[in-house]
Amino acid sequence: MKIEKCVWGKTRCGKEICKYRITNGSGAYVELSEIGAGIVSAVVPDKDGKLGDVVLGYSDPLSYFGDGPCLGKVPGRFANRIAKGRFTLDGKEYELPVNNGPNHLHGGPEGFQNKVWESREKDGGVEFMYFSEDGEMGYPGNLKAVVRYEWSEDNELTLILTAETDAPTVVNLTNHAYFNLDGEGSGDIFGHFLMLNASEYLPTDETLIPLGDSEPVAGTPMDFVTAKPLGRDIKNDFPALKYGKGYDNCWIIDGSAEESVRFAAELYSPASGRILQVYTTQPGVQVYTGNWLSGCPEGKCGRSYEDYEGVAIECQKFPDSPNKPDYPSTVLRPGESYREAIIFSFGTASEAGISGQEYRE
Repeated sequence: MKIEKCVWGKTRCGKEICKYRITNGSGAYVELSEIGAGIVSAVVPDKDGKLGDVVLGYSDPLSYFGDGPCLGKVPGRFANRIAKGRFTLDGKEYELPVNNGPNHLHGGPEGFQNKVWESREKDGGVEFMYFSEDGEMGYPGNLKAVVRYEWSEDNELTLILTAETDAPTVVNLTNHAYFNLDGEGSGDIFGHFLMLNASEYLPTDETLIPLGDSEPVAGTPMDFVTAKPLGRDIKNDFPALKYGKGYDNCWIIDGSAEESVRFAAELYSPASGRILQVYTTQPGVQVYTGNWLSGCPEGKCGRSYEDYEGVAIECQKFPDSPNKPDYPSTVLRPGESYREAIIFSFGTASEAGISGQEYRE
């Protein structure tokens, strides 16, 4: 495994921004950035063995700061939404900045995704560290977050997300990469087939805050238990799809009560033959079909991406968990360790033993 580090650019304050490339023996590689501990590229083979970049991103590193789509980065301290930017912990109410309608999203406008993390190469992988001070974006406690990336000879990208705190706080970390298995800049992902290991999802109000209890996906456009094209039902007259202008909901991974790595999702493109399988220790997966990509900074393809040109598969705990005591807890206390894993495994249909019969309209 070859790891290369370079200075990618500088912040407006003159601080250097470094980028890493990890290349395996086949020539496939991933690129990682200190901005938001983000995934910049994943260059993997298609069904004909041709390498292509399947992760949306920007060529200018400065475009990653404050971008609406949060391309490829690790949002925090709390990924996803917290209703009205408020939660109560141990009897004390905390107020967070509101930056998504009436709600707090991805840790706020100065969340982890908009910070330059410290980085190092260690034991064949790359680690990023960010120290969030007590009171930053309204959150209590000094928090140290570390994201470790490992790239395998089998084109498997493993993320280990850890955190520790010196005072009770809440934390929910994920990665917000957008995938297009035909290659970034190649058009919409409506023809991509998605399968989710999830028989229930979390309905929301019109601001995308979960209402509470989960509901079965059976008989609704939210059903991906059997693989189907993302575009098949995305325009249906269904509350979740109308609220988000497409898919932007959290599914409950079946068997998520178990503390182990589980299969979460599979994404497949018949055009390229590429397949992405996602595994995680997290209880939920937020699927976002890039419904508001239009108007983002210029992408690596030389133009701004349009809506629906990528899909994010964000393994995480549930949205608004600090206000939902029945959801898996996102509270982290001193002496405890937050530790979660996400695995993005890239391959082709032939390698996965898929004939194409499993993926038909």
